[in-house]
Amino acid sequence: MTSIAQSIAKYAPILKWAPRYNRAAFADDFLAAVIVTIMLIPQSLAYALIAGLPPEAGLYASMAPLVLYTIFGTSTALAVGPVAVISLMTAATVGDFAARGTAEYGTVALALAFLVGLILLTLGVLRLGFLANFLSHPIISGFITASGVLIAASQLKHILGVDAGGDNLVEIGMSLAAHLPATHWPTCFIGVGVIAFLFWTRSNLKPLLAAFGLSDRTAALFARAAPLLAIIATIILVSVFGLDAAGVSIVGKTPRGLPAIALPDFDWTLWRALIGPALLIAVIGYVESVSVAQTLAARRRERIDLDQELIALGASNVAAGVAGGFPVTGGFARSVVNFDAGARTPAAGAFTAIGIAVAAMFFTPLLFNLPKATLAATIIVAVLSLIDIDAIRRTYAYSKADFFAMATTILGVFGFGVEAGVMAGVILSIILLIHRASRPHSAVVGQVPGTEHFRNILRHDVITSPRVVSVRIDGDLFFANARFIEDRLTAMAPEGSSVRHVVLMCSAINSIDSSALDALNAANRRLRENGVLLHLTEVKGPVMDALKRSAFLSELSGEVYLSQFEAMNALDPERFFQNGAAISRTQPAS
Repeated sequence: MTSIAQSIAKYAPILKWAPRYNRAAFADDFLAAVIVTIMLIPQSLAYALIAGLPPEAGLYASMAPLVLYTIFGTSTALAVGPVAVISLMTAATVGDFAARGTAEYGTVALALAFLVGLILLTLGVLRLGFLANFLSHPIISGFITASGVLIAASQLKHILGVDAGGDNLVEIGMSLAAHLPATHWPTCFIGVGVIAFLFWTRSNLKPLLAAFGLSDRTAALFARAAPLLAIIATIILVSVFGLDAAGVSIVGKTPRGLPAIALPDFDWTLWRALIGPALLIAVIGYVESVSVAQTLAARRRERIDLDQELIALGASNVAAGVAGGFPVTGGFARSVVNFDAGARTPAAGAFTAIGIAVAAMFFTPLLFNLPKATLAATIIVAVLSLIDIDAIRRTYAYSKADFFAMATTILGVFGFGVEAGVMAGVILSIILLIHRASRPHSAVVGQVPGTEHFRNILRHDVITSPRVVSVRIDGDLFFANARFIEDRLTAMAPEGSSVRHVVLMCSAINSIDSSALDALNAANRRLRENGVLLHLTEVKGPVMDALKRSAFLSELSGEVYLSQFEAMNALDPERFFQNGAAISRTQPAS
């Protein structure tokens, strides 16, 4: 492969695996695509309902994005398309600019998807995937859990057949309570019946089919197709008994055919207002997608290119923005199904897109009598699996600070909506990160008897000296903790004490920035004025190299020692000197 071809293949992984594609891989990918298509059709319709868009938008968002991911993606099992959380965020964002059911609403959704794609592409080209790490796991977990509750609550109006509304859990709850007397019972019967059926099939349908002699794989296929079975059954129910005339809300006419390809309208005022929400959707979608991709790749001992995944998701969202969709990302449930069904390459996604396209061209008229309560029931059953109470319990037991950030996110989503909730959690996480960084863990250490090891005097029975105090700083020294470091070192030798040496143990320090260097200089001067010498031990090579580029080492009142043990033997030999051997007092550069 030439250097030009290698450069192109770097951004289009399909050029690496396509030449090796064979009949066996095609068979596995095709079978996986059939299974995922059956699962994705009802999901796409349902998630369009969450996003506030007509059902066909869900189908459109499941075609072109899958094709683009096939070209640019690095996961063999990730299935890209509409997902519950991103659909909810889409509705929350687009609803601020246009009313549901209007042409403008769809236009804003297209612009949002296109902008999300541009942001992801930019991050991928600049190789900035690490920025997603600023969304901590407790924040993501809390956000997804809260979103699951919020989505389920927002769909209850379709189950009850009432015209309730609200942008947060409080408003939705109050609106549902006010409309409860107007419950449309035929609609409620359909919705509750579908929920019960879907919950029953999750644990009972596969064993039942296996008992009738079906193979494990075939039984699993039918079990995963339960939402499609519910859709078919309720369409027949409405058609036979004319329930739409009795007030059951149905999907109605769904356009037949493929979406028109066109760039979204460019309105600078609108796009500028969408940048913030689009960035949030992009980051959360990327984190969710990569988490799924890495989990599945680990099971096959494959490697995921995180920066290339940004490009793949970016291209997928741009495709959604020009092909009638809305923001998309990798979905957990359908990706697991794709994996379990034996997908070998990203080509399975392209075959799934073909299956969705066939459905859009030939089967959409059959959706006319589909009750919205059925789609709502499908959503509720799907999103309830997002609610992770165990994660909340584990976080509370392990870290109260992380739990506080998680709880803030959950309550923010409940009380103020998805964007406000996740932003509150992110801001709080950053504040907690800065707080922890500004006060790194430090410990006064002493020698463990009979060894050359030094440990925290509060945790171990160790040997210490009244003339020498050793302190270990467990973290890098930089501007946020510079003042803390200066005060911590000078506090080791208060006026009137017998301390004559302060030793900074640097074994856990990987870097010292300019602000921290100034703090060390200040501590050195203050200690020297009190007749106390400052020493360093176990300085790492890169840190020593940096210190040599400054005047600090020449101004240091004490010495730099290779090890803590060497320093204590030199500074208080009567207490620490062992084996009668002299030890060198200088440290090499690395």
